[in-house]
Amino acid sequence: MTKKSDQEIIKIFIGYDSREPIAYHVCLQSLMETSSLPLSITPLKINNLKRIFDRPKEPNQLTEFSYTRFLVPYLCQFNGWAIFIDGDMLIREDIANLWMLKDELYSVMVVQHPTFHGTHTFLNTTVTCFPKFNWSSVMLFNNRLCTKLTPEYLNTVDYHELHSFQWLPEVEIGPLPSKWNYLVGYSKPTSDVSLVHWTLGGPYLGGNYEHIEYATEWFAVRDKVLFAEKS
Repeated sequence: MTKKSDQEIIKIFIGYDSREPIAYHVCLQSLMETSSLPLSITPLKINNLKRIFDRPKEPNQLTEFSYTRFLVPYLCQFNGWAIFIDGDMLIREDIANLWMLKDELYSVMVVQHPTFHGTHTFLNTTVTCFPKFNWSSVMLFNNRLCTKLTPEYLNTVDYHELHSFQWLPEVEIGPLPSKWNYLVGYSKPTSDVSLVHWTLGGPYLGGNYEHIEYATEWFAVRDKVLFAEKS
């Protein structure tokens, strides 16, 4: 297992969806508020990637970064490690503690949620759940072992093949503690939550979502994003 270095910079890539920009900015703020190490943060915004990825949006694509999240190893030139997280998240614990879990035995490390059944709806798009559903929403990439994830591959690969991790042997998928991808509406309630994921829709959508689990914390961080000291 890789040890924490005082000189390390954590590379983090965050999925950005133009339908909910405030979610991204609050997620980013929560990272900055809690991290004890310097961060190198890259938003995966589709128009910033059009020179290397030009796949049209598909009906079963829940977010604008459904495919581009898997560009992380390529964007890191297949060197070192990097973290990917969805933009609709709130980080409640030092991300350096997740970074310290890097294990060279694995190509990618994820929270291995149990198989969900039925359908999943997000912003008017509905998909049928499949094995490893939601595993790809938080990924700790060992970039040198993910050389299959090229733009050429991602421009043609089947959605389910990609998100069910059929592109690598099962033994190369490492586990992360469940607290690092707590799925509101899916995960069993617990007090040990390091990363909140509103995969069904979060406080930023208004209405009944404003009272969803962990909404109060989200609004507190949002207020920091919107704050400007006046002279």
